[in-house]
Amino acid sequence: MLCMAQFWTLLSNWESLRTNVVELENVSVSYNSHPVLKEITLRVDPGEKVVLIGSSGAGKTTLLRKIYELNQDCSAFIHQDYALVPQLSVFHNVCIGRLDRNGTLHNFLNLVKPRQDELGRVEPILESLGVSEKMNDRVSELSGGQQQRVSVARAIYRNAEVILGDEPVSAIDPHQAGTVLELLKARSHTLILAMHDVSLAVSHFERVVGLRQGEIMFDSASANVTDTLLTDLYRPC
Repeated sequence: MLCMAQFWTLLSNWESLRTNVVELENVSVSYNSHPVLKEITLRVDPGEKVVLIGSSGAGKTTLLRKIYELNQDCSAFIHQDYALVPQLSVFHNVCIGRLDRNGTLHNFLNLVKPRQDELGRVEPILESLGVSEKMNDRVSELSGGQQQRVSVARAIYRNAEVILGDEPVSAIDPHQAGTVLELLKARSHTLILAMHDVSLAVSHFERVVGLRQGEIMFDSASANVTDTLLTDLYRPC
């Protein structure tokens, strides 16, 4: 039996696993000698919810990918193209989020016949996203908005320290998109999303980072994101 000192030590160690800081310092990325990110410095503390905005080609996706590259062990990524396996069911696509945490035999048996404990964990997440009735359907049979919700469910199911999302609600109507964003905020510890819908982004996030041509133009509280800042951010190149 653990003594109290050992218990508190274990608890402290567990809490430390949930204090990863996302940090980039003077990071640059180029493709074919073309600069995409230019000396980016960004820090996101544990528990923060941050949204990246900017025109297409501003570097949002590249920045997310770089963050993921540096934090793969503690992150889940919601891809813009969903990155689902169309031949598999919704249930199995969500379970893919934790394949690396289970043994080969566990994963194989769960593929052949879904385990009750896995079903019990997956179904509530799908229900919160309004797609639980599709759990046994093939992903190929779903609409784009439904597939996007499955991609979100997979990230939530992974239970990672950091959730990264590249346009995670772009295929969902505005009202439901707001619901999904709030769910992501509630079910994540640290959250960093890239979004093209500025009004939706500013209304659901307290911290907004504006990117333009691979540079951070502003990093501000949403209350301080003015029309002047946005006009400058989205002005033609």
